[in-house]
Amino acid sequence: MLEGENLIERLQVSVINSPIDVITESEALQRIALWSSSRESRAVYLCNVHSVVTARHDVTFAKVLSEADIALPDGAPLAWMQRLHGASGQKRISGPDLMWDYCAAAASRGESIYLLGAAPDTLSALERKLVTAFPLLRIAGTCSPPFRALTEEEDTAIVDAINTSGAGTVWVSLGCPKQERWIHAHRGRINAVMLGVGAAFDFHAGTCKRAPEWMRDNGLEWLYRLIQEPRRLWKRYFVTNTLFILYALPEALLVCCKRIR
Repeated sequence: MLEGENLIERLQVSVINSPIDVITESEALQRIALWSSSRESRAVYLCNVHSVVTARHDVTFAKVLSEADIALPDGAPLAWMQRLHGASGQKRISGPDLMWDYCAAAASRGESIYLLGAAPDTLSALERKLVTAFPLLRIAGTCSPPFRALTEEEDTAIVDAINTSGAGTVWVSLGCPKQERWIHAHRGRINAVMLGVGAAFDFHAGTCKRAPEWMRDNGLEWLYRLIQEPRRLWKRYFVTNTLFILYALPEALLVCCKRIR
């Protein structure tokens, strides 16, 4: 057992009805490593504004998020709301950063990982980048599934490939909410910790440029991505961001009123 695991008590704060964990990146890495060492089937989601707004409108997806083993605040606005609710010091935990830091630690432990998602070229570039950065990292396998729905035989083949690979973690980059639904459907079938990390594969592979750190720290990464891909992302960001504000503002005002009283 990793040192300090029993000392970490799970605490969650509701952000527009979605339970998000109050946790540091270090604590999250520790829990994931513990579960990975015993090949436990676990679900870890990196949640952002899109995640919680989707859950607000989709009961089945809300159930998916609520049953996560860890739901991390990947979006800065989620961390802001957590702090407003009393989780002082809660920081955004970025999916790409979490993945990179975990791979560095996994390499030192001789632990195997599995990569699932993205286009074949992106996946190949990512694998090269990780092996170059962490020569001791063991990539047990990769899979770029087709965009269409898988047949039962194809799905079983992927499950068998992951389980026989020896990987302790499966990093899933299928986009929200597809990746979370996939992980939820395979919990109990795949003997590894499954983590939905969104665009992390593209960022690390270099196929998509990441926002400067100052923009990420101030909740403006969405704007940077919108400028890069306006035709694909304008509707998602303008609609979901507006809805988030509409849902979060009354919640924030209520908290402020209670403090004044």
